[in-house]
Amino acid sequence: MSVYLDYNSSAPIDERVVDCMVGVYRNTIGNADSRTHDFGNHAREVTEDARAQVAELLGVQKNEVFFTSGATESNNIALQGLRDYAVETGKKHIITSSIEHKAVLETAKHLAKEGFEVEFVSPDTSGRVSAQEILDKVRPDTLVVSLMHVNNETGIIQPVLEVGKALEKKGVLFHIDATQSFGKLVDELRECKYDMLSMSAHKLRGPQGVGALILRRKNYKLPPVKNIMYGGQQEHGIRPGTIPVALVAGLGKACAIAGTEYRNNALKCTTIKERILSLLEESGVAYKIIGDQTYCVSGTLNVCFLGVSAEALMISTKQYCGISNGSACNSNSYSPSHVLIAMSIPKDEIESCVRFSWGAGADPEAVVESVNELLQVAKSLAF
Repeated sequence: MSVYLDYNSSAPIDERVVDCMVGVYRNTIGNADSRTHDFGNHAREVTEDARAQVAELLGVQKNEVFFTSGATESNNIALQGLRDYAVETGKKHIITSSIEHKAVLETAKHLAKEGFEVEFVSPDTSGRVSAQEILDKVRPDTLVVSLMHVNNETGIIQPVLEVGKALEKKGVLFHIDATQSFGKLVDELRECKYDMLSMSAHKLRGPQGVGALILRRKNYKLPPVKNIMYGGQQEHGIRPGTIPVALVAGLGKACAIAGTEYRNNALKCTTIKERILSLLEESGVAYKIIGDQTYCVSGTLNVCFLGVSAEALMISTKQYCGISNGSACNSNSYSPSHVLIAMSIPKDEIESCVRFSWGAGADPEAVVESVNELLQVAKSLAF
């Protein structure tokens, strides 16, 4: 049976989350914004309990949590929602990195067409952007800096702590895409200074289709973000539409589980990573690890199998494991990874790179067996 090793695309849902959601689907039939009966009140209680669970995991206030359909929507609201403020203040300069998820890159490029000036900072071969380079680009008219916490393709942790601390003193808005770090690098996110944060439940073994945008209050005021869609005053007007109560409850449950288990989860992931690295060293296969592992999360490994086509390797090993060669949003394009290009990885090596990603729920022995099989295939495909 094939072993799933593509958690960065979407992690398998936790059974405890499923049980929670089933209970809500069966017992909670109201609309959370209905004010005239107990059914609506109960749905609202479930929603607010989940909001509190998200807030507790991040160490923020309940009224700073706004539910969305996921990180892509949250990223769009965070950036596009600043349009009016940008026009009013004349601040139309945006700084981001060239290795962001397309949800940020494409949004930034769209804003550039509307007259915003966008600067992209690239990493070196470590996969990590320079905090100083980002800060050196800050100007009086800088509106926002948007930076991912953990890169989805390489697992490299970006310097959000340093950038956030400096930007707070400069009075520049800071947005973090925490899709790959939420519920994992819990202590770092609790410490980090930011104005806006995006996340998705399904990276945290929660349900697909729900996430949140965190808007931190300063002097009791939210960041100047306005809605980008219309239709209702749900989520205090930030995100219109009926709240999917069961999905929100699933997100809350996933957060509650992560809050008690994230340290043990990290240890389990580290053990699996160490075993994979040992297998690579002992395999006799020519390979390179992409990105500086000093800054890499415990559940991701991007490997270049020299002289092996990544596409051929993935197709030939489907019966052993499910891996990828980059972001799921690009998986059908067969175009070289924009992340690896930005890292100045040679094109022939990019075409030989695959990403392994896992979580604490993965069976270490099954992972070892599947990776062993993959390595044997890699040997046969090398030229």
